Amino acid sequence: MKTSYSTTAALFHPRPRAGKAARHLLICLLLIFLLYPLAVLLLASFSDGGVIGSPGGLTLENYRAGWQGDGGSGFGRYFVNSSLISLASIVGTLLSCSLAAYTFARIDFPGRRVLFALMIGTLLLPKQVTVVPQYVMFNTLGMVDTYWPLTITHYFAVDAFYTFLMVQFIRGISPSLDEAARIDGCGHFGIFFRIIVPLSFPALATTAAFCFIHSWNDFLGPLLYLNDPGSFTVPLGLRQFMDSTGNSNTGGLLAMSVLSLVPLIAFFAVAQRLITEGISTTGLK
Repeated sequence: MKTSYSTTAALFHPRPRAGKAARHLLICLLLIFLLYPLAVLLLASFSDGGVIGSPGGLTLENYRAGWQGDGGSGFGRYFVNSSLISLASIVGTLLSCSLAAYTFARIDFPGRRVLFALMIGTLLLPKQVTVVPQYVMFNTLGMVDTYWPLTITHYFAVDAFYTFLMVQFIRGISPSLDEAARIDGCGHFGIFFRIIVPLSFPALATTAAFCFIHSWNDFLGPLLYLNDPGSFTVPLGLRQFMDSTGNSNTGGLLAMSVLSLVPLIAFFAVAQRLITEGISTTGLK
């Protein structure tokens, strides 16, 4: 009876309640701190001229003018271009990196550890180091001012982070399933497509989400390889609202910045559970 009373007293002790309330208050303050820039961006996008508190009050003129664009093709064209590049990048990354991950995780071949270490070592190589050689190569192949430089590299498993993420996940799948499939006559491709891919859906969803965010927000790649305004992506489209003379359409820039965040937020909201599961099961939490 004494133990039961002590347990009850501990549950309703004011100190645990005060500590829990303090943690919740701290989380709320951090949330306000993180969401404050987005709230200012959203409010400014509805303000006349992009200036909060302007005499014109709230208006949708920024969205109308911004969607029409300053380049003549309209901002909707930039959304289409970014969507095509992101989709092609996701398909290439999922296909090539998953095959490379299966090779490293399941196939024992000479030099596997060395090659895997070299692949991980590429994560330490700054992207700026490879910019000039890649541009020279694509320029020699006549691919500048096309979408090939922005998409074709994803089909060669050059993203070591995504390969590593899927290797960690595949290693957690029981090898006995491979043995059972091999008894039924499956080869490596049969095991990969019938066993590994269905069971690796959380890791694939996490990879797709990260790849989409990276491709959608990429500014340097399109800036280097795209010259035709009609083929610009969303980041380059936002840059069109500012020119070298200092004149800028601030209202349209802020409005289109808000719209450019919508696909990212929607993608993450839909795949949130799979992304969380994929991160927690690959040792990246």
